[in-house]
Amino acid sequence: MFAIPRILLACALLTGAGCAGPTPVSPVPVSTTPSASFGGTDRSWIEINIAMDEELLPLLDLVGAGSDLADVVAQVREFTEAELTELRRLHAEAGLPRENPHKGMPMPGMVMPSQVTAAAALRGKEFDAVLREHLRAHLEQSRKLAESERSAGQEPRTIALAARISGTRQSALNLL
Repeated sequence: MFAIPRILLACALLTGAGCAGPTPVSPVPVSTTPSASFGGTDRSWIEINIAMDEELLPLLDLVGAGSDLADVVAQVREFTEAELTELRRLHAEAGLPRENPHKGMPMPGMVMPSQVTAAAALRGKEFDAVLREHLRAHLEQSRKLAESERSAGQEPRTIALAARISGTRQSALNLL
């Protein structure tokens, strides 16, 4: 796995003193809420997890009720969709670019569109075996990435989400 450099962000709020005379421009309100401080690890982790989770969903869409893995897939879908909502909110707050540089990037645990296409051609036990393989790889890598964020991240909400992700991945791996 590649090392992610830590980037510290500095924000400066410049305010001017008001003039004694009337002014047609209202002053910019100053927030009393501290802004979140996303480091490089936090930012990369958010982007990678969004990409990995978004690429996983098409594979989960292939699972029918007759699959031996239907129950675990339902659980994975539920926590993945909930986490994506939170990851996307953190993505916006971190000011990350709209285009995700990790989308479609081949890496451990990333379910590639070609793998989804190949899985779609399978049925029964053969499909379940491929699904189990891709799901296990995704969950294991996602858990490893979450542990890295927990140890090297700096934004508290991102670290807390990583802790929850680590737990949900381990629970799903136990079911597999």
